[in-house]
Amino acid sequence: MLTVDDVLEQVGEFGWFQKQAFLTLCLLSAAFAPIYVGIVFLAFTPDHRCLSPGVAELSRRCGWSLAEELNYTVPGPGAAGEAFPRHCRSYEVDWNQSGLSCVDPLASLATNRSHLPLGPCRHGWVYDTPGLSIVTEFNLVCDDSWKVDLFQSCVNLGFFLGSLGVGYIADRFGRKFCLLATTLVGAVLGVLTAMAPDYPSLLLFRLLQGLVSKGSWTSGYILITEFVGLGYRRMVAILYQMAFTVGLVLLSGLAYVIPHWRWLQLATSLPTFLLLLYYWCVPESPRWLLSQKRNTQVIKIIDHIAQKNGKLPLPDLKMLSLEEDVTEKLSPSFADLFSTPHLRKHTLILMYLWFTSSVLYQGLIMHVGATGGNLHLDFLYSALVEFPAAFIILTTIDRFGLIRPLVVSNLVAGAACAVMIFISHDLHWLNITVACFGRMGITIVFQLVCLVNAELYPTFIRNLGVMVCSSLCDLGGIITPFLVFRLMEVWQGLPLILFAVLGLVAGGMTLLLPETKGVTLPETIEDAENLGRIAKPKENTIYLQIQTSERAGT
Repeated sequence: MLTVDDVLEQVGEFGWFQKQAFLTLCLLSAAFAPIYVGIVFLAFTPDHRCLSPGVAELSRRCGWSLAEELNYTVPGPGAAGEAFPRHCRSYEVDWNQSGLSCVDPLASLATNRSHLPLGPCRHGWVYDTPGLSIVTEFNLVCDDSWKVDLFQSCVNLGFFLGSLGVGYIADRFGRKFCLLATTLVGAVLGVLTAMAPDYPSLLLFRLLQGLVSKGSWTSGYILITEFVGLGYRRMVAILYQMAFTVGLVLLSGLAYVIPHWRWLQLATSLPTFLLLLYYWCVPESPRWLLSQKRNTQVIKIIDHIAQKNGKLPLPDLKMLSLEEDVTEKLSPSFADLFSTPHLRKHTLILMYLWFTSSVLYQGLIMHVGATGGNLHLDFLYSALVEFPAAFIILTTIDRFGLIRPLVVSNLVAGAACAVMIFISHDLHWLNITVACFGRMGITIVFQLVCLVNAELYPTFIRNLGVMVCSSLCDLGGIITPFLVFRLMEVWQGLPLILFAVLGLVAGGMTLLLPETKGVTLPETIEDAENLGRIAKPKENTIYLQIQTSERAGT
């Protein structure tokens, strides 16, 4: 009997149909970028100072320039360890009193400005930016700056909670239904986010969008990998993730053109409604349909694939059967992930790698956005390095396997963060260059750990293993904003120390994982425990039984 992959070899493993479906689904991957890291532009924090009506009137009367107004009326950097006093504190001075001169008005009140009392910003803030962000609209600065962290943490919390249910929906109701449902709900919530009247509703819409948006991206990932033949599966998976990078590049240009966060949110949300055209453009996965014994639909889709690829339909494809291996009858449980010494080790290491990759990836993006000179260009440069990262993966994994590139990439990311600690803030170009190397390293890690995770577990707990380990990625995303922005208030280099330690330790821990190059995927716990040291077992596959007409004379 033939497997599904054997059938794809006959009708085309990566023909015109698969290429068309791949390019179409890549739009979904690109659309996920603004949701994942859009905080960089939606919630950018510009330079700001306390608003004082008296200062504004005095400045108008004296004809001060902006530089003179800042020099005369805004506090200096303050004592070491005091967080941004010039942004969050103002002189407790009655600026309307008549005795103030236009030349250094505070000189008549105290010989040393440091002796003047400072108080909180009682009338709001003045922001030095032509645009409008969530920060400037809702005044999420100073004592409320942690609310920016919470905004991003909510979407990651949504990713985490959504991953627990979306996988079930995709397996129960189909990949296509899951993709369309999550895309529609995500698009609606994206528009509602742009129309949020206040901060609490903004958090609610962001959380709900996170619940479905990652599921939409994952459904597209599953669909395209199930459409292509075995030999193209890794390549398609990597290129699908590279489409996410295209979304990052487009996001930087769009944010430059649209500096208002509400219009930017609409500009990234409204086009996703067009993805509902997938209903007519992308069929259901034949593998899923076969597992549901919907054989008639499988035949139609296989014939459609053959026709699109210019191949002859398979003759008399009438009988379809699902042959289950005994391992499929085993009931997976969380305890299976820790049932043997090697599985325990692999599970804990993979959890750490997922956590680290998320913290470093999002952390580097946020750190560059918070310390960079030109927000849009810095974001663009760091996004562009993800293209050579994909090229490196495609050219190295067949030759060196997965583990060695994963080790090197973790070490590069950690070392780059360590080097950035010692680079002066004035050498901005050098900071961005080193950050780009770190970004390229952690991008490779992010893509490779997904492949490694799937290849270290036996068949019956493979999906569970990937789901549990990758959930640490979302947990890392929840705490990353707090790690970056709160530690930067103490010292700008403090988050980089944490990133460097996490990355270097991850590189060392990866050496403890077995190489899977040339090794058949394990099917049992015993196979996984002895991975790399056993003979190649029989693969668990779904079979298509093809009934052909007997030729005359035979």
